[in-house]
Amino acid sequence: MMKNANLKKILLGASGAVTLAGGAFFWSQILAEDRYAKKSLNHILKVNQSKNRRPKQKLVSRSENIASLKNKEYDVLIIGGGVTGSGCALDSITRGLSTALVELDDFGSGTSSRSTKLIHGGERSFYYDGTHNDARMNLSIALTAARLGATLGNHIKVTNLVKNENGKVVGANVTDEITKDSWTIKAKCVINATGPFTDSIRKMDNNSYYSPKNMGLLDPQTSDGRVIFFLPWQGLTIAGTTDSPCEITHSPAPTEKEIQFILNEVKNYLTPDIEIRRGDVLSAWSGIRPLVLDPNKKDTQSLVRNHIIHVSESGLITIAGGKWTTYRSMALETLDKAVEACHLSPKRDSQTDGLLLEGGHTWTPTSFIALVQDLGVDTEVAKHLSQTYGDRAISVGKMAQLTGHKWPIAGKKLHPEFPYIEAEVRYAIKEYALTPVDVIARRLRLSFLNVQAAEEVLPRVVEIMAEELKWSEKSKWGKDVNKRSRQKIHIDLSENDIKDATKSFNLLDRGSKGYVSVNDIRASLKKQELDTNENGKVELDEYLQMVAAIKEGLISHSRLARVAQKEVYTSDHKYGEKMERSGGGVLTT
Repeated sequence: MMKNANLKKILLGASGAVTLAGGAFFWSQILAEDRYAKKSLNHILKVNQSKNRRPKQKLVSRSENIASLKNKEYDVLIIGGGVTGSGCALDSITRGLSTALVELDDFGSGTSSRSTKLIHGGERSFYYDGTHNDARMNLSIALTAARLGATLGNHIKVTNLVKNENGKVVGANVTDEITKDSWTIKAKCVINATGPFTDSIRKMDNNSYYSPKNMGLLDPQTSDGRVIFFLPWQGLTIAGTTDSPCEITHSPAPTEKEIQFILNEVKNYLTPDIEIRRGDVLSAWSGIRPLVLDPNKKDTQSLVRNHIIHVSESGLITIAGGKWTTYRSMALETLDKAVEACHLSPKRDSQTDGLLLEGGHTWTPTSFIALVQDLGVDTEVAKHLSQTYGDRAISVGKMAQLTGHKWPIAGKKLHPEFPYIEAEVRYAIKEYALTPVDVIARRLRLSFLNVQAAEEVLPRVVEIMAEELKWSEKSKWGKDVNKRSRQKIHIDLSENDIKDATKSFNLLDRGSKGYVSVNDIRASLKKQELDTNENGKVELDEYLQMVAAIKEGLISHSRLARVAQKEVYTSDHKYGEKMERSGGGVLTT
């Protein structure tokens, strides 16, 4: 199979997966290319007509969701918006239980969207109909729960668990990472579905709980041993993966060693006339897979890849482990345990077996034709919209702007080489996208396909989001550079502030590496003071967070701040320029 592949470029897939561009593959999501898809879909609809009517409810706004989270007491509160948490929310709401879900970042922003894009069936499968858009699937599960009545909140951080006088968990204290508002969510049952961050929530429940802080795994779908594969995905090719211990971080990144390992292994499977170079790597990503630790096992490959459900003495329900293909059964078992442990009274049994997800009710493999005929959308764009949004694609198409050309009539592309259109950014906001990263990484998937292309479309994405979300000019500039940030410190800088700070960052970044190392600043910098990604590097977005914090007086005594000021001062005086202000202190000449 590999010898016939026409491979031109490589995109390094995460966690050890590598993506190769150029193959002449075109496929749709699961079932789309299956010649029996329509027949199978009709069969499902016929069998489950009563519960598979297309929901008429509109998605409520985020502000309405926040109001509900502040004022309502829920039967079930789920922490974590990955596939496991979203699956639990869907299972819970179909039982008639009042349900809330909060996620620190965006839905599917962690491990769930950093998979190998393969549906795992016990071994690596290379069948083209075994691929899926993991982030979109995750979002579809969450949105389906929302349309059925669940309350969702992304970018909401759980700061502590709330217990009653009997020591039972009855809610959580949370903070909105966008507005910085804090409040308490009340719930009869709390489910911890935070993947690799499971232990951090368990420690909130029991401070004496212990688990190694530096334990984690790259790649959420690896099987026993290292397996290299080639997978056509979004017009490119993914190759991978690696499986190794890593530190737990919100922004995992593959190491150069892992990238080189995959490149070297890939060469063994290609014909001699195909040369794979480091420069052919278009993108690389990694994901941390939460595995259950068995102290008797000696390596990561021996860890438990099944799931476990644990109920603490305080009643906290924790679901850990598992994989994409078992998320529904995991959710069902988790809610069964929650009903039992928390003495809940569901109105009915779980209804998720055979339940169609968001966009699946009237979709067929030929649905894209209507977009072409009725809206004048380019065929490639129409196929992309249909395969991504299902029967909701028409709603996206109706938001498309006129191109001003005879053909296509509608659908302005964000990038000439990809089928993504501007209307998708506006539609993404309706689906709770709040940051440019939410859009580019999880709604469009462009950051997984081509980092350079993602950089190129970022300014336009920011412009559209600024218009829709009413951002100020300062916030707009901050979002533009804050694409990787965890936003622990909000960036609120003017255009000139950004330019000045970027200049000082570039002066500190010797060798133009894209980050500032400890050696660059030659000081005993404490990582936690600035390195918000906790990866041992200070990147531009993190540096700008520091500058913003200095202006607000939050870290006026930062050692790095003084180094940065001195660096700029020296540079400016070298060329005879004056610097009136740098960071939080006035420089005199």
